[in-house]
Amino acid sequence: MGLRDILERVSSGELSPEEAQARLAGYATTDAGRFDAARERRRGIPEAVFAPGKTVEEVAALVGTALDTTGRAIVTRLGSEDAAVIEAGVEGEATYHERARCLVVHGGGFEPPEISATVGIVTGGTADREPAGEAAVIAREIGASVERVEDVGVANLTRVVDQLDRLREADVLIVAAGREGALPTVVAGLVPAPVIALPVSSGYGFGSDGEAALLGTLQSCTVLSTVNVDAGFVAGAQAGLIARSIAAARP
Repeated sequence: MGLRDILERVSSGELSPEEAQARLAGYATTDAGRFDAARERRRGIPEAVFAPGKTVEEVAALVGTALDTTGRAIVTRLGSEDAAVIEAGVEGEATYHERARCLVVHGGGFEPPEISATVGIVTGGTADREPAGEAAVIAREIGASVERVEDVGVANLTRVVDQLDRLREADVLIVAAGREGALPTVVAGLVPAPVIALPVSSGYGFGSDGEAALLGTLQSCTVLSTVNVDAGFVAGAQAGLIARSIAAARP
């Protein structure tokens, strides 16, 4: 879309000034910060608002900018009270994922993408569900189907074995584990799909900050990829990109 076309659409009301700015510059500037409205067009990954360190008013302003420029807003690491405040002030379909601490808002007329591929989200235990849930939200917003396989930690290996058929049906897997930090390595050795390890900051003592889980996946003899501790957004985005590539390669 050229400059004249953008200006004509602003003049006719088809584009808001914020969306026009985002299309011209690749981002929209607000008092609360800059929103990378072009990320999804550029990388295939939707931009998200990281809530920690921001006031609820700043998060709400960025949510409004996201809706104006892309038709969708995603907020990560957001508490339930702040989510309720933001939901009350936005137009569109808002969904708060409490365990994942993520808020997703789809504006009127927004059509979510769809990818004919499945991302499996695996957790060692209940303590791993927050970053795993964040990963699930992002993979789903990229367009992939998401299949959850919960509480299959290697303290009882039969729990993994019992779910092997389901694990092997996924096109790509994210395995989130903290105290059960060996789980990603075990799963990666049993399935044909790419595996992304998501270390979680749960457990006792040295391992409670996720360092033990992270180092275990980095030392894996089985081939897998590893993201940072609790980096659910990154794991979900990577899995979504892989799922899109797999779907595109299918006849």
